[in-house]
Amino acid sequence: MIKSLLLIGLGGGLGSIARYSTTTLAQKYLSSFLPYGTLIANLLGSFLIGVLIAYLIENPSQNIKLLLVTGFCGGFTTFSTFSYENFSYLQNGQVGMFLLYGMGSLAAGLFFVYLGFSFLRIF
Repeated sequence: MIKSLLLIGLGGGLGSIARYSTTTLAQKYLSSFLPYGTLIANLLGSFLIGVLIAYLIENPSQNIKLLLVTGFCGGFTTFSTFSYENFSYLQNGQVGMFLLYGMGSLAAGLFFVYLGFSFLRIF
C-alpha cells in the first residue's frame, strides 16, 4: 500500500509540474483566444493515456499504471480547470465559446486517446 501511494504521489507531482510548465509556455507563446495550456495538457494527457493503456494490455504492470496513468496523467490533465473555464464562459454569456471549447475539447480528447491507443499498434 505504501509503495502504491509513493508511486502515485511521485507521478502526480511530476505531472503537476509538467502541467504548470505547459500552461506557462502556452500563455507565453500562444494567444489568449482559448485556455490553450489546459487544452494542450488535456490532449497530450489523453494521447499518453491511450499509449499507456495499449502498452499495459501487452505488458501488464501495476507499478507503471500507478506511476504513469493514475499519478502522472492524473496530475497532468486538468478536468477541474477545464470545468471552471467552461463555467466562466457560461457566466460571461459566451455560449459559443462554451460549445467550441467544451465540445471541441471532449471530441479532441477522445480522438487523442484513440491516436495514443493506436500508436503502439502502428509501430
